[in-house]
Amino acid sequence: MDRRDFLKAATFAAMGSMLGKGLAGGLSAFGQVDKANILVAYFSWSGNTRGIARQIQQQTGRDIFEIVPVKPYSTNYNTCLDEALRDQRGQARPPLKNLGENIGKYDVIFIGYPNWWASIPMPVAAFLESYDFSGKMLVPFCSHGGGRLGQSVAAIAKLCPNSTILEALSVHYSGGSSLPGDITAWLGRISLL
Repeated sequence: MDRRDFLKAATFAAMGSMLGKGLAGGLSAFGQVDKANILVAYFSWSGNTRGIARQIQQQTGRDIFEIVPVKPYSTNYNTCLDEALRDQRGQARPPLKNLGENIGKYDVIFIGYPNWWASIPMPVAAFLESYDFSGKMLVPFCSHGGGRLGQSVAAIAKLCPNSTILEALSVHYSGGSSLPGDITAWLGRISLL
């Protein structure tokens, strides 16, 4: 194990002890879960996260749900960055258009989002605070332009301290031609395929 791998392992171990039930590699550590009770929920601005969510939904055959704020962010990239930073600094919780009534019936919820300012977008925070995810398994997936997961997994764990967070997936932009295989491998590692 080189220094980088050691530091990475130490960081994940420390995060796991700090984050409620902690981070988990895969579902197999938790016994059997009814795979019918899985939801793929996502927020997407550019379409990258939507494409990843649809690929996960296609491979798992599970329900899909889009998190949509009442007031959309600007379609101009630079303006959107400013709006996202403003919302993050203010810890805004934008009202959502479509809160699903049956979210509570799911045991495993994939949570997809773009990496905005090294964290989750505030519509995702609003979604996570709209339900009680205690005892649920959350599976983050993130599209990014180079920042990978940033602090997004820690932000999710802070908002849902009584949930178990499985291994997160970070995808550079839309993932390109390797996306289906990357998702298949990830779903296999977390025992959700």
